[in-house]
Amino acid sequence: MIEYFHSVRLDQTKCKGCTNCIKGCPTEAIRVRNGKAHILEERCIDCGECIRNCPEHAKYAITDPLQRIEDFKISVAIPAPSFFGQFSIYSDFEIVATLKLIGFDEVYEVALGADYVSMAYRKYFEREDIVKPSISSACPAVVRLIQVKFPSLIPNIIPIESPMAITAYIAKDELSQKFNIKFKDVGVFFISPCPAKVTATQQPVAGSEHVDGVISMADMYGLVIRNIQNLKNHPQLIKETKLKGSSYGLRWARPGGESIGFAENITHVQIQGISHVSDVLEEIEMGKLKDVDFLEMQACTGGCLGGPLVVENPFVARVFLNKRAKERSNDNNIPEATYKKLVESGELFFEENITSREIMKLDDNIKVALRKMKEVEQIANELPGLDCGACGAPTCRALAEDIVQGEASRTDCTIELRNNVQNIAEELLSLAKHLPPTMKERKNDNDETK
Repeated sequence: MIEYFHSVRLDQTKCKGCTNCIKGCPTEAIRVRNGKAHILEERCIDCGECIRNCPEHAKYAITDPLQRIEDFKISVAIPAPSFFGQFSIYSDFEIVATLKLIGFDEVYEVALGADYVSMAYRKYFEREDIVKPSISSACPAVVRLIQVKFPSLIPNIIPIESPMAITAYIAKDELSQKFNIKFKDVGVFFISPCPAKVTATQQPVAGSEHVDGVISMADMYGLVIRNIQNLKNHPQLIKETKLKGSSYGLRWARPGGESIGFAENITHVQIQGISHVSDVLEEIEMGKLKDVDFLEMQACTGGCLGGPLVVENPFVARVFLNKRAKERSNDNNIPEATYKKLVESGELFFEENITSREIMKLDDNIKVALRKMKEVEQIANELPGLDCGACGAPTCRALAEDIVQGEASRTDCTIELRNNVQNIAEELLSLAKHLPPTMKERKNDNDETK
C-alpha cells in the first residue's frame, strides 16, 4: 500500500466527534467513528477545509520550525505573494529586510517565480496541441483533487511547475554559484498560506522539489511583527534590500491574479473555493466549457489570501495586496538567459506524468469487486438518502461503501436505528398482548386472592 504524507493532522484529544469536518471535505476523506474523527489517508488532499470547519481546533497543519534554517550554510526565505497582503502599514522593503533580521541570509520572493511561470504559460498557449480547457497547476490542492476525484482530467493540467518550485530552483542555482557551494547547502524555506504546499514539497505529484522546508505564514507573521521595529538599529538592511517580483507576480496571490500576467488574448475563467472548483470540474467531465482556454482554479476562497494559515481577512488582505502591487513595477521582463536555462534544464516542467490516485478499491478480485459494487448500490438505495452525516460518514452512499467494506453497520444510520428500535418496540408490545395461558391463569389467581 502506498504511504502518503499529510500536513493536515488530527488531535484526537480535542476532537468531540461533532461531524462538522466531514461535511466540507471535498473528497469524503473523513469519518467519525467511536466519537472521534478519522482521516482516510488515500483520499485526503490537504486542502485545509477541515481546519477551517473544526470548532474545537482539533485539525491542524504541521510545518517546519524556524530553527531548521541553521542546518544549511545559506538559508533563503521565499515568501508567497500572499504574505505581503498580511501587513497594512509596513513596506515590502521593510518586510523583506525583517526576514533577514530574523535570520535568513537571502530572500527571494515567489512573485519572481510567478513572473517566470507567466511567461511559460504565455508560450504554452501558443501551441496548438494543448488540451482545453487547460487547468493551472499552481494550486497543489486542486491538482490532488483531480488525481483523487477527476482522474480523466489529468491531461488538462498544464505540465508547468509552480512559482514556488521555480523560485526555489533559481535561489539555489544563483546562490550556490555565488558562494561556490553545493545545491544541497542552500536551504530554501517557503512561507506558506496553506498545508497543501507543505505536502507538495514532501511528496510532489510530478517530480522533485527544491524546497527544503515550509514555515507557516501565521508563525512568520508573528515573528516579523515582533522584530520589525528593530530595523531602526539596522538601516543598512533596508538600503540593501531589492524586490525581485513584479506587480504581476505579486498579484498571483489573489483571485484572477494568474490571468493578469499572461491571459490577455485567451478565454479564461477564474474559480475559487474547493466546492466551486469541484462543481466546475464535474461540468468539464460532462463535456462543458469546451470554448474556454484556461481555468485558474484556487482551492481557497479569496485565493492564496484565504489560505488556512493566513492571519488577515482575505478581503482586507486583497486591498493591501492591490495597493502594494500598484507600487511595484509592471515590468516583468525577466532575463531571457535565465528563462532559457530553466527550459533547457527541464526545471520549468514536470519531471514525471501525473497519475491518478486509487481511492476506493472494493477488492483485488474483479468478480468480488463487482459483487460488492452491487451491494453498495442496493444498500445506498435502501438508506434514506438524507446525507445528514449523523452516521459519521459524509453521505449515505459513503456509508454504504463503508458497510460493504466492513467498516460500518446499517445501524450507524440513526434513521435505520430508530426504525429498528420502533419495530422491536412494536413487536414487544404485540407479544405483551398475547400472554401464554399459564401467565393468564396466574393473573386470575392473583385477582381472586385479592
